[in-house]
Parts: sequence; structure tokens; C-alpha cells
Amino acid sequence: MEEQIAKRRWVSVVGILAAISLLGTVIMGLWVTPDDAVQGAVVRLVYIHPPMAWVALYLAFGLSAVASLLYLWPRTRNDRWDALAASAVEVGVVFNGLTLLTGAIWGRDTWGVWWTWDARLTSTAILLLLFLGYMAIRRIPADPEIRARRCAIMAIFAFVDVPIVHFSVLWWQTLHQSATVLNAKLHPTIHGSMAWTLLLGFVAFTLLFVWMVALRFAIEKRQASQARSELDEAIRERRAETSEQSAS
Repeated sequence: MEEQIAKRRWVSVVGILAAISLLGTVIMGLWVTPDDAVQGAVVRLVYIHPPMAWVALYLAFGLSAVASLLYLWPRTRNDRWDALAASAVEVGVVFNGLTLLTGAIWGRDTWGVWWTWDARLTSTAILLLLFLGYMAIRRIPADPEIRARRCAIMAIFAFVDVPIVHFSVLWWQTLHQSATVLNAKLHPTIHGSMAWTLLLGFVAFTLLFVWMVALRFAIEKRQASQARSELDEAIRERRAETSEQSAS
């Protein structure tokens, strides 16, 4: 009981920190940092667009791949890894969609179009479709262990697209600009208050990710526990019916 209270308190603290840092990002992004000399006010999307991509590609889908590997490895196989992978994917899909949405808004002002078949945009859209496929597989009726194994394989397969997304601006000539922070030279191309606001954005969305995954993981565990209870109850009822039929 005390452990559950401690976990809830920990999740609440992370949620509060996420809310405070998100509010700080909004305030600094809208009222503290200056407009860009070329892009004007639309540059403010930089404070949320890269952090969203960071959460989706590297945190969420990276965590799902690691958890899936741990589930497939016999020595570390545990239903919790499957639940963690599923939770991370669901959160990652949300942030992947938001990454594409904010990118489209940015592209409309910068390139003059909402969408173009740019290498990074296309590979990011494919990544979203792959993990939507993962979520579809989870909803196919099957034995829990078989379903978990299928999903783990799918998560690892889908994650292969992440390095393609990351290096797409280097491998092909694309409209999308190179990385602002995680570039090949690891030399940020943003400075001053804009850099600090971007850093705060990364911290804020990372905390938000941790909070959302923790909540989704708790829901996933409750659903799994309920499913096991229902299965056990069905087995008991079936055995009782069998015993009555044998007695008669």
C-alpha cells in the first residue's frame, strides 16, 4: 500500500514539474525570445517541434524497442516489458502525429506548402504508420503471450525507420533543415535566450512523456490484471459446469 502511494506521489510530482516547465516554455517562447531575422514569428515553433520529435522518435519508440528486446530475451521476459512497450508506443504515436502537424504548419510558412514528399517528412509519416500497425496488432484477438511476441517483433522492426529519419537530411538532399541541436558536429545552431527556451522545451516534453507513460503503464497493468481475472473466472465456471455434467 505504501509503495503504491509512493508511486502515485512520484507520478504526481513529475506531472507538476511537466506543467510548470511547459508553462515556462510557453512564456519564454511567446514573450521573451525575439523573432527570427528570416522566419519571423514562425520560428517559435522550434521550441515545441524538435522536442516533440525527440519524444516520439528517441524516447517513446526507443523505449518500446528496448522493452520489446527485453521481453523477447528469455532471461528477462516479463509481461511488464510488454506493457511498457505498449504504453510507450501509444504516447509516441501521439507525439509523432503532433510532430507532423507542427512541421506542416512550419512548412506552410517556410516552403509555401503544407506537405511535400521530402525524405524526412516521408520517413516520419512511414514511422507513424508502422506504429499504428503495432497498435492494430495489439487489438487482434490472440493468446496474450503470442500477441506480446508479435508486438515485440513489430516494435523492433518499426524502430529501424528511426535512424533513417534521423540521417535522412544527410543521406538525401531535402528541403528540411539539418538538426538544430543533434547535428553531425553536435554544434547547436541556436544561441542566447532562444537556446535556453529550446532546452526548457526539451526538458518539459521529456517530463510530460515520463508522466504520460507512467499513467498509461498503470492503466495497461490494470487491464491485464482484469483480463486475467476474467479468464480465471471463465475457467472456474467451465470447470463447475463440467463437474455438474459429470455428476448428472
